[in-house]
Amino acid sequence: MPGEKSENLGEERGEMNSGSKRSGRKKATRKTPGYDTRTMNHHPRRYVALKVMYFGQRFYGFSQEAQMDPSIESEIFKALETTRLLIGDKKEIQYSRCGRTDKGVSAFGQVIALYLRSKLKDIDAHNKHSKETVPEEQDGLPEGEIDYVRVLNGVLPKDIRIVGWCPVSSDFSARFSCLSREYKYFFWGDNLNLSVMETAGKKLIGEHDFRNFCKMDALNVHAYRRNVMSFKISPCDMRFEGHQLYAIKIKGRAFLWHQVRCIVAVLFMIGQGLESPEVSIKCHSNCMVSSSLFDAFKPKCLTAETSLAS
Repeated sequence: MPGEKSENLGEERGEMNSGSKRSGRKKATRKTPGYDTRTMNHHPRRYVALKVMYFGQRFYGFSQEAQMDPSIESEIFKALETTRLLIGDKKEIQYSRCGRTDKGVSAFGQVIALYLRSKLKDIDAHNKHSKETVPEEQDGLPEGEIDYVRVLNGVLPKDIRIVGWCPVSSDFSARFSCLSREYKYFFWGDNLNLSVMETAGKKLIGEHDFRNFCKMDALNVHAYRRNVMSFKISPCDMRFEGHQLYAIKIKGRAFLWHQVRCIVAVLFMIGQGLESPEVSIKCHSNCMVSSSLFDAFKPKCLTAETSLAS
C-alpha cells in the first residue's frame, strides 16, 4: 500500500542516516521504477537462446556471481529488465549459460538460454503454437514476434551485442547441450619457435587428465579428464610494424578453470626454449571464446548491427 511504502522508506532513511553507528550495512540497489518481474506472469513467454559477443577488457568476467561490477551478465540482465522482457526470477526463467569467461576475456560465440516475454500466444514447451508450427519468418524474424536483437542492442553497452536468437525446446541447456567450445588465444610470434609449440600442442589432443593444466577448484570439480578435439597455431591477417599476430585455436567439449591459459603458458615456455616439448605429456598426470556449437541452436534472426564498438 502507498502508506506502508512511504513509511518503510522513512524507516530506511532513518537507518541510513544512522549508518555511522552501524557498519557493514549494504546500500539498497535501485531497480527499474515500477517494474517487478513477478507481476509479468500474465504475459505470454517463450524459451529462447541468445547468441552474445562482447569485448571483455573492462569487465570482471561474464558471471555476476562474483559480485564484481561491471560483469557482462549483470549488464545483460539490466537490459532485460529495462526492456521488460523478463518474466520471473532466475529459477523461473530457466536461465543457463554456455560458460563463464574470466576478467578481460572476450567472446564471439557465447550463448545463453532463458524464458522471455513474447507477443505470440499458446506457445508450448517445444516453442510451437497449438496444433501448428511457429509462424513463417519475415526478414529473419518469426512473424509478429519481438525483435529481441534490436530491442536489447538498443539499451546494451556498445561493447556487448546480441547477434542472434532462436526458439529452443524447454529441455535445451546452453551449458549441457553444447557439443563443443573453441578458444582462440592471440599473441605476437616474435622470438618463439612456433613449430615446436605446435608439435607440443598436438600432443594434448585426445582425452587426458588436465589437473596440472588448470586452477584447482576442489570443492566443485572432482573429474579432471577433458577431451581436446583439435589444436592449431595459425597466423592472423594482421601485422603491426613488422610483427605478425598469431592465434592458438583449441577446441574441446568442455574446459577446466583456466585450462586454456595454463596450456598457453606452458607452450610459451616451450617456444622460448625454457621447456622441452615432452613436458606437455608429463603434465597430463589473452584469451577469447571463439564459438560454441549446438545441435538445436541455429540462430537465423540476425540484424545488420553485429559489430562491436572499436
